[in-house]
Amino acid sequence: MSEPQAQLLDFPRTFPIKAIGKAEADFRELVMEIVRRHAPELSINQVSVRESSGGKWLSVTLVILAKNQMQLDAIYRDLSSHDRVAWTL
Repeated sequence: MSEPQAQLLDFPRTFPIKAIGKAEADFRELVMEIVRRHAPELSINQVSVRESSGGKWLSVTLVILAKNQMQLDAIYRDLSSHDRVAWTL
């Protein structure tokens, strides 16, 4: 029988999530919609947006109160699998 894996983070905790995609008008809303599936309490005050110097990319950073590792894994899985999200950090 294998030992349970040690938890690397303590929960609940504030946790920043970053998604990067093409600089399109609705990219922030798309990212927020995906994250709200798992963190419905997310408000616009917890979201910041930054455009790349060349204007091609948009970085959306959301700071959530993460409840557990499963929630974070689900958020990253959904963001990473969307065709408009190029990178997640």
